[in-house]
Amino acid sequence: MSDRTGDETTRAAIEAVWRLESTRLIAALVRIVREVGLAEDVAQDAIVAALAQWPATGIPSNPGAWLMTTAKRRAVDEFRRRAKHDAAFAVLARELDEAVEGDPGAGIDHVDDDVLRLMFICCHPALTVEAQTTLTLKLVTGLSTREIARAFLAPEATVAQRVSRAKRTLAEAGAAIEEPSVDERAERLQTVLGVVYLLFNEGYSATEGEDWVRPTLCDEAVRLGRILTALVPDDPEVHGLSALMELQSSRLAARVGADGEPVLLEQQDRRAWDAARIRRGQDALARADAILVGQPPLSPSAEPGPYVLQAAIADEHARAASVETTDWAAIAELYERLGHRTGSPVAELNRAVALGRARGPEAGLALLDQLADLPALRGYHLVPSVRGDLLERLGRPLDAAAEFERAAAMASNARERDLLLRRATAAKALDERSSIEDPAVRSD
Repeated sequence: MSDRTGDETTRAAIEAVWRLESTRLIAALVRIVREVGLAEDVAQDAIVAALAQWPATGIPSNPGAWLMTTAKRRAVDEFRRRAKHDAAFAVLARELDEAVEGDPGAGIDHVDDDVLRLMFICCHPALTVEAQTTLTLKLVTGLSTREIARAFLAPEATVAQRVSRAKRTLAEAGAAIEEPSVDERAERLQTVLGVVYLLFNEGYSATEGEDWVRPTLCDEAVRLGRILTALVPDDPEVHGLSALMELQSSRLAARVGADGEPVLLEQQDRRAWDAARIRRGQDALARADAILVGQPPLSPSAEPGPYVLQAAIADEHARAASVETTDWAAIAELYERLGHRTGSPVAELNRAVALGRARGPEAGLALLDQLADLPALRGYHLVPSVRGDLLERLGRPLDAAAEFERAAAMASNARERDLLLRRATAAKALDERSSIEDPAVRSD
């Protein structure tokens, strides 16, 4: 192996370590340094130091502990610099310096508390809901600006500005870097749930890169969901989100082939779905339903929320033995309720898929045509992807191929792009076979 190849391998390994450790690292640092911006800065300094040193020294046996110790030392240096102007920073510098010297190999402690604490801090009421969600995704999940932009169906520049403004607003507001009170947690809960949901979605269907799924992100989201059900045991949406993630994550192993290629729902071996996660998801959904039944009749709180509705959709899939035996009419009705509840154009896009199964592809295309001009869906690759699937099932393979190619041009994930191009090629081949078998089809 050449030195260049070795350096590239080490760099890739460092990036993988950062993906795994950044959430816990930044969360713990916020608790220690009590400033969101500084925590992110010293964490970035630590990874820069790793990129400089690890290619020569090798990756340490406990890379998370190495990054934490390095970040703490960077924080000490920063506090000492500030101490010249503020006695309070001098105290923090001494305390942090003693902690580093006393336990140089310390890893990231109190992980669960730290991660949740950081999530609730990022959802400070001084920020708009959009800023809360964006900042939490950036700091807690480690998602890139591009990945967050895709989740919001927004331009990258808009997301980057939102993150910068959010950090500045927190600093100007003097936001407390302590775990919020019970009342404060209640006020911020819905935003936290939204962030966990987006984190899971990025793991379930990665925006970019070479991987179709990122199971570590899904597992982290599922873990946080379970913690939240213990923290807020009487909220149906908390249990609904946990149910949704358990049910969806049960399919992860079946969604990827031997070489990492995507496997769509119709081709998945359902025997590979995780039965334990399905049971946990169904139990969580039953708990959410029981809480809803206990609400006052005709009360808005007695109606299932977005996560409970999505969990019910996932449960329909989990109960079916195949795509053909799935109750697509029930799923279409659930998506319609979800669309009314949230106003989400993506819910309507999914309803088009379900209608295409329940009533035929013409019904799905009719709804899809109504969505074509929605600004939020322009440039969204799943729109032509769904159209291609419906056209293919309608017996129009050449039109389907054009839609799959259009979707591939919009897709950022390499695996998804390859899948769409393969579907386009297969549709063209089907069209050629059809024209050979029945020349009259092309006689016009």
